[in-house]
Amino acid sequence: MKQLRTWIQLVKIWPKQLKQVQSYGRTLCTVSSAANFTNYEDEKKNFKINVPEYFNFAKDVIDRWAEAEKKGERGHIPALWWVDDEDNQLKWNFRELSEKSMRVANALQHGLGLEKGDRVIVILPRQPEWWLLNIACIRTGTILIPGTTQLTAKDIKTRLNQSHAKCLITDERTSHVVDQIAKECPDLEAKVVVMENQENEVSTRTGWKDFHSLCAQSNKTHECLDTKSSDPMTIFFTSGTTALPKMCEHSHASYGMGHVITGRFWLDLCPTDIHWNNSDTGWAKSAWSNVFAPWIQGACVFVHHTPKFDVKKTLNTLQTYPITTFCTAPTAYRLLVQSDLKKYKFHSLRHAISAGEPLNPEVTDEWYEGTGQVIREGYGQSETCLLVGSFRCIENKPGSMGKPSPWFDTTIVDDSGREVGPNTEGDIAVKVKPNRPIGLFTKYVDDPEMTSSAHKGDYYITGDRAYRDDDGYFWFVGRSDDVINSAGYRIGPFEVENALIEHPSVAESAVVSSPDKQRGEVVKAFVILSEQYKNADKDELRKGLQEHVKQVTAPYKYPRKIDFVDELPKTVSGKIRRVELRNQEWHTGSENIF
Repeated sequence: MKQLRTWIQLVKIWPKQLKQVQSYGRTLCTVSSAANFTNYEDEKKNFKINVPEYFNFAKDVIDRWAEAEKKGERGHIPALWWVDDEDNQLKWNFRELSEKSMRVANALQHGLGLEKGDRVIVILPRQPEWWLLNIACIRTGTILIPGTTQLTAKDIKTRLNQSHAKCLITDERTSHVVDQIAKECPDLEAKVVVMENQENEVSTRTGWKDFHSLCAQSNKTHECLDTKSSDPMTIFFTSGTTALPKMCEHSHASYGMGHVITGRFWLDLCPTDIHWNNSDTGWAKSAWSNVFAPWIQGACVFVHHTPKFDVKKTLNTLQTYPITTFCTAPTAYRLLVQSDLKKYKFHSLRHAISAGEPLNPEVTDEWYEGTGQVIREGYGQSETCLLVGSFRCIENKPGSMGKPSPWFDTTIVDDSGREVGPNTEGDIAVKVKPNRPIGLFTKYVDDPEMTSSAHKGDYYITGDRAYRDDDGYFWFVGRSDDVINSAGYRIGPFEVENALIEHPSVAESAVVSSPDKQRGEVVKAFVILSEQYKNADKDELRKGLQEHVKQVTAPYKYPRKIDFVDELPKTVSGKIRRVELRNQEWHTGSENIF
């Protein structure tokens, strides 16, 4: 307990702003200034995390905030505020989260017979039960593996067999998908369905147990397991932008403690904030910003349960509810700025954040023009917490990833693992020797070779390319496999995509290499047109776009080939799969020229 108190003191988990607030619309965190992070250099130099031998997020964070509520040391803002498209609402404070998750923990242990170290795949949409299961798995020491409801039967089968998960918990729709492959998954012992309509009967479904019935039969008090900080807590299947998804393991400390960096410094949250992050529950970003980062800071997690992203619904939600901080993916921002943002009034919003892919400066400018809010970018991976960010205490440079987070020694290295100077492209890397910082993944499960290959010298190599400018800001170039080498020129796809999206005809684009007899490879762009240009002359558009890129970036970077498409291949987390486009291009293109 003494070690835990020391950790809390060092990371300031109980901010000075912790006091009663009577209305949801008021906030002690202001629009004009950062709540937690006011001096970048001081925090970079002095910030430390002391890792105790034992740590459990449910007991040491959720239950401690519950105790704070009992003592009147936290205001009346919910810990979880859930709404759906029919205006149904649910609000739980930390005491309710604590108590309800204890009952779920008993259901896992006694109703399903799960033990510490057993793996549980949870595939649920944004239902409140997803949040209870996250906490309950942590309480019991079972290892949660989240999955998106977009997974196919083949995807689910692969994940079940690769992870050897004993239990799968899902919604009614996905349960029928699971039935197609369950017999081919020998490790699967328990199947649980979470019904949105609890009046529906599942007893006729062979082999399925009803989540709510299990919980109703379970004791409401639970003794949380003592978990070591180094014990495995969760496994994420990576997004698979350049290869098949890998199983990335995190410990109780790496996410449960490491995300103080995310919540305190980048999201800039305090207990009076209402934070909305609309990530899919199957994506690691949902764990970042829907569980660990906000609840470490005692903030409210806002959830809008809706089948798919919708521009009008999103803008209306931001206008209707007192949301103070908003985080979404670049793709969503690109769609949002196509609306007349000045028609909406976001009275409570003080902080807008973007992550998942680089955000085009043009979109940042349009969002600012329409809302008066700056979008702050952040960079990390399933394997990490926040590594680089445009924090509120530093100047925002649109298009830049920002500066390295406090606590992480993040830099740019060459192919030999040596740090390079400013304005030199290299791999984004995190120093892990002599001391590996908390907040990084433990390993790729059952793949020591892949784990080893992700490290070079003293560094963990992220697989992303960037350069650092003279002011210490990082600028994204592309995934290592995405960089195009044309006639000796190295071209980052993101820079070309940035140029393209500045043209009014472009709604979204992806840039990859294409085989060429003379240059080896050339730049090819796949472009989704904005609505007003759908019926425009395509040959004229190609010429116009090529000239446009030549004007706004170096002439050699212009796309010599352009295809107009209706959609782009993406991972289940919404990231563009350039590898798929590139493979397709080299398979068909090379046949024609070699």
